[in-house]
Amino acid sequence: MPIVHITRRERFSAAHKLSRPDWTPEKNYATFGKCSNPNWHGHNYDLWVTVKGEPSPETGFVIDLSHLGRIMKERVIDQLDHKNIDLDVPFMKGIYSSTENLAVAIWQQLEGPVNELGGRLFCVKLQETENNHVEYYGE
Repeated sequence: MPIVHITRRERFSAAHKLSRPDWTPEKNYATFGKCSNPNWHGHNYDLWVTVKGEPSPETGFVIDLSHLGRIMKERVIDQLDHKNIDLDVPFMKGIYSSTENLAVAIWQQLEGPVNELGGRLFCVKLQETENNHVEYYGE
């Protein structure tokens, strides 16, 4: 059977701040620039989740994309959309809110439920700006 990759995109808006509390404001600004604004800053994120697997002989689906969308909304989008990642998101508590760490945390939220649908989570791609994105493959 062929292995097929399918991808679902969702979007959310969220705020965060790139700074270390143990650094001075000057060092944070020198390292993180305007992203260290003490009053936070926000992004309109695009999230792509790719699942791989063999298409079902009965449906032709690797997994039902509407089920994937529901899991993404319940486990990730509803938790992040219009929230402060550093203050409001339980699965990010105590985790520095870089896009890299956020992509890993999203993977952790999705891996079990996605795999229960019969596919295998392959990639979480998180686009923070039109110029910057992170891809995580569970490694």
